[in-house]
Amino acid sequence: MKSAGQQYTQINAQTGVVDADPHRLIQMLFTGALEQIAIAKGCMQRDNIAGKGEAIGKAIGILGGLSDSLNPEAGDQGMTDNLASLYDFATTRLTQANIDNDVAKLDEASKVLLELQAGWNEIRPEALAQIKQNEKSPA
Repeated sequence: MKSAGQQYTQINAQTGVVDADPHRLIQMLFTGALEQIAIAKGCMQRDNIAGKGEAIGKAIGILGGLSDSLNPEAGDQGMTDNLASLYDFATTRLTQANIDNDVAKLDEASKVLLELQAGWNEIRPEALAQIKQNEKSPA
């Protein structure tokens, strides 16, 4: 049976996803990947092999979702290629961290994601303006 806090957290997360604009969804994916890496790091430090593998698997899954969300037709092909390369790098680092039980490789993946997240957060006002503009424009 779930506690009230767990139920609230689950409902809040579900509502956040339903109400989120596309830019916010990407922010949530970055946050989720970073949380899973932090969980994996804690599991690694406690020799919780199963927990480490599960958390790294979830982080890799989120990175796959971020990679799949790239749309080369929507903008700068070079930027799309760079993002794809960074997602691949982070995925490789996570895989190697899992195999080698290496916290430093988790940290490398986290650093890349934190930088990407910071950039994504910086463009939020511009993204919101674009979303509002698209809502006003007739289809």
